[in-house]
Amino acid sequence: MAPSTHTVTNQAPPLVGHDVFTSDRVLVESVERHVAPELLDEVRTELRELGTAAGSAQAQEWGAQANENPPRLRTHDRYGNRIDEVDFHPAWHRLLGHAVTSGLTDAWGRPAGHVRRAAGFMAWTQAEGGHGCPVSMTHSAVPALRTDPELAAEWEPRLTSHVYEEGLRPAGQKAGVLFGMGMTEKQGGSDVRANTTAAAPLADDGAYLLTGHKWFCSAPMSDAFLVLGQAPGGLTCFLVPRVLEDGTRNAFAIQRLKDKLGNRSNASSEVEFDGTTWARRVGEEGRGVRTIIEMVAATRLDCVIGSAGLMRQAVVQAVHHAAHRSAFGGLLVEKPLMRNVLADLALESEAATTLAMRLAAAYDADTEEERAFLRLALPAAKYWVTKRCTPVAAEALECLGGNGYVEESGMPRLLREAPLNSVWEGSGNVQALDVLRALGREPRALDAYLKEVGRARGADHRLDAAIKDLLTELSDLDGIEARARRLVERMALVLQGSLLVRWAPAEVADAFCGSRLGGDWGAAFGTLPHTLDLASVVERARVAV
Repeated sequence: MAPSTHTVTNQAPPLVGHDVFTSDRVLVESVERHVAPELLDEVRTELRELGTAAGSAQAQEWGAQANENPPRLRTHDRYGNRIDEVDFHPAWHRLLGHAVTSGLTDAWGRPAGHVRRAAGFMAWTQAEGGHGCPVSMTHSAVPALRTDPELAAEWEPRLTSHVYEEGLRPAGQKAGVLFGMGMTEKQGGSDVRANTTAAAPLADDGAYLLTGHKWFCSAPMSDAFLVLGQAPGGLTCFLVPRVLEDGTRNAFAIQRLKDKLGNRSNASSEVEFDGTTWARRVGEEGRGVRTIIEMVAATRLDCVIGSAGLMRQAVVQAVHHAAHRSAFGGLLVEKPLMRNVLADLALESEAATTLAMRLAAAYDADTEEERAFLRLALPAAKYWVTKRCTPVAAEALECLGGNGYVEESGMPRLLREAPLNSVWEGSGNVQALDVLRALGREPRALDAYLKEVGRARGADHRLDAAIKDLLTELSDLDGIEARARRLVERMALVLQGSLLVRWAPAEVADAFCGSRLGGDWGAAFGTLPHTLDLASVVERARVAV
């Protein structure tokens, strides 16, 4: 045996074998805040089980395997028959199956359903983000289907089932199904009214044949899809099953799978409808956007939740490394400059989680005022939180130094995944313009937003000043589109600041308001005022293992 050349020391131990939910103080506090006392024990037990699974070595291995072995398209079988199937690694099915059996597609009919699901989604997708796509779309399809009571009665029990069944079969033969969505086309992208997919009505009421394509169709092995097409009465929403009731395959030609920056475990495809693709109308002809918009809104909330979860995982990894790695005579976490960086990252993560859970609670409340609040708060949050995800992931990776740049650390996968939620379900400009649209058409939305941030008025002078400046900004509509991003960013920060002032520890609220609202901050992470209680902020984010 060759002599040993060195002993491995001063390396952080693997962050494994912990409860992702219970170790996240911000998430635990959010659940306790938004769930009725009589439900708390039940919800905590459910989330502890999911959090323990998410932090296990098994789940981490599944996540790595699903991304190292990406899906593979098989357009034909060995005899030349068109089959259009995508093969996934078994780890993908295990991740997806655990998500479904844990109720992550079942929010709409359960008490505190959206809060408990949001917390579970945030915890579980920290093990692996790609499989969250079909989970999110299946969950989000429910409100669109409810525009047609007959369709909802048939499909909703399948969507909200806690049973995962892989493989293509008639939906009526499965105890649980998954849904996808196809909106964008080559020529239009987010401008879905430019879609050219044509829908020709059949003699059967509500049945159509589709001719056209979809440029982005994720999770193509789902059991059914909601798509937009041009019917005689205008742009309309349709349900397209992969397998028809008689067991024959619907015409759903998968042309290729996208070669994406990240999200490698999840298949995103280009599909074509050849004129024999059978579809069932959802809602009225010409009201496709109105029908599908609630599905889009729910997936946008999942973009916020998913980004908050990814930021939490990135920050946890950075703090864990710094708490175990020594340099220049002491632990990194005790070095003033590194502590500043970690505290800055932790602030971003806590603000994202707190806002995401507040939005989920608004869905559970389902009052007229909360719906008005969501109309502005949701696109503002989707714009800002998803944009903050990439710089947080990059800075957290840097905290690990060269180790973080190596695939085995898991940090490169987080960094590749980070931009995703900012792009999907409407990129930054789309969200900013949606906020402007709501401001112009729905004055009650602004009233609800201002009422929400006003609940913290008087508690912090920097927040008060930021609210005043925001009101001034809103009163001047000259050139509003060109400065929409600036406005929406400010709205999101003021909302986050107001929530932290009300609910976070004083040291967290003070640091956030001083930096994000008071202007005492640089252009990079790690530029917080040195006089703040940064050690407490970092300790709050740390996982003890």
